[in-house]
Amino acid sequence: MSRLVEHPEASGGLPAALGIELLEADGEVARGRIEVSERTLQPYGIVHGGAYAALAETVASVATHMHVAPDGKLAIGQSNFTTFLRPITEGHIEARASARHSGSTTWVWDVDMSDDDGRTCAISRVVVAVREPRA
Repeated sequence: MSRLVEHPEASGGLPAALGIELLEADGEVARGRIEVSERTLQPYGIVHGGAYAALAETVASVATHMHVAPDGKLAIGQSNFTTFLRPITEGHIEARASARHSGSTTWVWDVDMSDDDGRTCAISRVVVAVREPRA
């Protein structure tokens, strides 16, 4: 059974507007999902590419934040390259992010997104910058 992860990164702004749920964010793996609804669809009735990109970046950013926040650092999306493979018209999109690199200034994540049947629908490479907070 998945548990929702409470985290400020997903409690407001775009993640909240899209209804992104964080399911897991510990270790080198993170998972999240989004329900397909009017707010995630483009005019043709399929999920908008921005919904995939937002889900991927949110999951990767939150997972990075959980590692760097204890040192007083911030995790900020730096780049997001998302490729769409299969359209989704209903159900959920689930994202599974795996850390490829965890450095002192950048983290790199590969994110696979699938539909309710487990079919890969999109993939992303997300780079998250690790920075000191500005005074």
